[in-house]
Amino acid sequence: MQNMQYSAIGIKITVWKMLASFLDKAPNHPDPGRCWDIVDKYKVTLFYTTPTLVRSLKREGDEYVTRYSRKSLRVLGSVGEPINPSAWRWFYNIVGDSRCPISDTWWQTETGGFMITPLPGAWPQKPGSATFPFFGVQPVIVDEKGVEIEGECSGYLCMKSSWPGAFRTLYGSQFTALWNYYYC
Repeated sequence: MQNMQYSAIGIKITVWKMLASFLDKAPNHPDPGRCWDIVDKYKVTLFYTTPTLVRSLKREGDEYVTRYSRKSLRVLGSVGEPINPSAWRWFYNIVGDSRCPISDTWWQTETGGFMITPLPGAWPQKPGSATFPFFGVQPVIVDEKGVEIEGECSGYLCMKSSWPGAFRTLYGSQFTALWNYYYC
């Protein structure tokens, strides 16, 4: 079986139509400019990828990015592990020409959507930070005993209560969902 990497590189939404461009092979083949070639060719407006790919493309050098216009880009997105400030700045300054806000999101499959994320262009951005909780999400930090701690601290990130995207069943079984995702 062929090992393939998928990376969503663009979404353009109109009233009745959504177009998504996906890479179904290595994003740096035949050269590290492949993503930006696709952005220009298909007028991609949103580039949403992982910090791993951002760091990988950064290592290849700015020339693979700057030889393409990327003028269609409006928003950059990052998902997965946290994006380090250096990669964030490169993504913003080089890929986004210092004009495209970055939606640096934190979520998990089980959460059903973004939990902590900036609203591009609406909230202040901080390199390497997913910023604020999304609407309806109430994160808290707790210690080893489950006691909430406030201010600058270390602990466990938890959700204070349910959120709009929380699922309640798994394959029609509330028990299965609770046992596998909340109690174990």
